[in-house]
Amino acid sequence: MNTGKTLFAQIMDFLPWKTFHRIVNRYDGDYRIRTFPCAEHFRILAFAQLTYRESLRDIEACLATQSAKLYHMGIRSPIKRSTLADANERRDWRIYAEFAQRLISQARKLYAEEDLGLDLSNTIYALDSTTIDLCLSMFPWAPFRSTKAAVKMHTLLDLRGNIPSFIHVSDGKLHDVNVLDLIIPEPSAIYVMDRAYVDFERLFALHQSGAYFITRAKSNADFRRVYSAPSDREEGIICDQTVALSGYYSQRNFPVHLRRIRFKDPETGKRLVFLTNLFGPPPQTICKLYKARWQVELFFKWIKQNLRIKKFYGTSENAVKVQIWTAVSVYVLVAIIKKRLGLDASLYTLLQIFSVTLFEKTPLNKDFFDSKYTPEDDMFSNQLNLFNN
Repeated sequence: MNTGKTLFAQIMDFLPWKTFHRIVNRYDGDYRIRTFPCAEHFRILAFAQLTYRESLRDIEACLATQSAKLYHMGIRSPIKRSTLADANERRDWRIYAEFAQRLISQARKLYAEEDLGLDLSNTIYALDSTTIDLCLSMFPWAPFRSTKAAVKMHTLLDLRGNIPSFIHVSDGKLHDVNVLDLIIPEPSAIYVMDRAYVDFERLFALHQSGAYFITRAKSNADFRRVYSAPSDREEGIICDQTVALSGYYSQRNFPVHLRRIRFKDPETGKRLVFLTNLFGPPPQTICKLYKARWQVELFFKWIKQNLRIKKFYGTSENAVKVQIWTAVSVYVLVAIIKKRLGLDASLYTLLQIFSVTLFEKTPLNKDFFDSKYTPEDDMFSNQLNLFNN
């Protein structure tokens, strides 16, 4: 790495800029743009994500204090909040969405060999959504309740590396189950989801495509037992059954057998009933797969806490989607850097380090992170001991 570059510029070097410019040309993103092209717009938004900027005024003030270093960050001129606001409103959000998908493809290749500890070679996805509450008067295009607005971020997370392979941003009214219509099933992949996605017609389409699913049964589901396999109650497996649906419409929509596993959590005593079309693995593996679904909940929690998607820099649908897709790009970019540099630090730790070192001219390599002391080692080094005699 060139030691003359700021850390921010070195991070941006991990991005495939030729791909970005091809996408921009496809959507005419820089048509009649003279001073603030899409690439510079992306850099500004990525900087805002990495440094936790809260508003356009915050971004403007922060960059103004470092005006001497802007050129070396790839930013050609001082940024005004009015210019940035106009770009958020007018630049096609599909540019940033497609670029994020290209980064996701790169990251998934890097994490394809990650070991989940489940002795399965299948690709395993967790499907869920999160709701981002908005003000109805400021975001009227995103209806949710009678007095509030919201957007939903529907995410299909590849559990190898926790990389989002599919994201759909909708208004708050779109029910989760409808997202199954937007996903192209991958043969032999395993889709893990909660009860909100139980729709037997859609699940049968998933089954016919050669994919597998694991979900929880609804309390009013009507089944007929066909066969019972031996169960191990010491490990919490109450029953492992092959069942057929008994309801008229459900039987018509899913005419083949399902596997039902009743599980009692030894720690909490909670009983769970799983439904799947995956008959090969032992029931304990099915339970572990569903437990792994919690990674998508952690992804939502992580991205809400560490990236700026709860406070938006604009109120239009385009501005909101541009910001969400940029946040996803930054998340995936940090994951790519982590893998390519062979770092043991978590994504949270990397973001914390980046947030305070972006303007430094230090080579970005493994030694940069290894040389950082941990807070535990030095937290009290300059503090007096209150209890010393």
